Amino acid sequence: MVVIVLMMAALTIFGGTKPSNFNVAIPAGAQVQEVSETRIAVTVSGTRTEYASDTPFRLRDQDDGSKIAFGTKTVNKFLEKSNLVQVTTSASFIAVMAVGMTAIIILAGIDLSIGSIYAMAAILGAMAVSSMNAGAGDKGLSVLVAVPVLILVCCSVGAACGFANGFSSVVLRVHPFIITLGTMAIYRGLVFVMTQGQTVGGLPDSVQSGFFKFDAGGVYPVPTFIMLLIAAIGMFMLARTVLGRRVYAVGGNEVAAKYAGIPVGRVKTIVYTLSGALAGLSAAMYVGYYGAAETNAGNGYELNVIAAAVIGGASLSGGRGSAVGAVLGAILVQLINNAMLILDINQSYNQIVMGLAIILAVVVDQAKSRLSK
Repeated sequence: MVVIVLMMAALTIFGGTKPSNFNVAIPAGAQVQEVSETRIAVTVSGTRTEYASDTPFRLRDQDDGSKIAFGTKTVNKFLEKSNLVQVTTSASFIAVMAVGMTAIIILAGIDLSIGSIYAMAAILGAMAVSSMNAGAGDKGLSVLVAVPVLILVCCSVGAACGFANGFSSVVLRVHPFIITLGTMAIYRGLVFVMTQGQTVGGLPDSVQSGFFKFDAGGVYPVPTFIMLLIAAIGMFMLARTVLGRRVYAVGGNEVAAKYAGIPVGRVKTIVYTLSGALAGLSAAMYVGYYGAAETNAGNGYELNVIAAAVIGGASLSGGRGSAVGAVLGAILVQLINNAMLILDINQSYNQIVMGLAIILAVVVDQAKSRLSK
């Protein structure tokens, strides 16, 4: 949390500024007084409000008798409302998956196929809604049908893929690194076979404008709200439920957990299944927000998701981590990406910076472990 605050402060100070156009709606009958070329005062029902611009205001009359005043203001690139919401929106896709990945890492496991599961769920979810929408007539599917179907299909596909990972690792007694390395290629290959490399579209507008990209004052907050909800559920589940306590027990000492009567194999399978379902939910958010699914969706996401979980405090040796930390880690990862854009740093260095962040987080984690002994 401290790191996030420090990075936000640095971006605020060094992020620079840019001109931003804005407009003021002036209702019919309002009195408009030009205080100066770059300042106007609007009086409505006796209430006076002044507006300032960096450039001279321009007035335009509307058909209903109202007016619109156009101006330009210099704003901080980072603190601009649309940029802040975009940071949390982009982070939300990673954060939802990072919550599930954190539970897996607490188990001392790993899932390298998370990006491929995301793509598989997105493609099949988009296909299902698109085919239903094609037979729904000119109006298309309503939001009450399209959104639940999209979420249900995506989460079901993700859960099935996650179950396959966990069950295979337990039954075959093969380290999840190897299992998920193989399924990463299998799931990605299936995506290309199903689509022939083509984007899946044809979704109804209700999926975007009706829910996932609902416009609230020029921003789209729904993905952020979903991220916060998943963080709260994940925090409760890991800290307050029997399954959560078993996850920490297995990750802390698997042999001791077996002797304590904990069904280790079942716990692992459940956690991988839930993580897959969260990847499916993130895929539904992606499809709903952008209105289509691409075959390369989630390509390279495994690095960002694992980075978010590790930076958020999950220990790769198992036994430690939190859902809130995963969300904060995802936000930090996105702040790093955003900082590189704002500071005009070549995006080719993005993966280098992310890799260094993971190494630094692991080194700090190991140092904390040594000091606590």
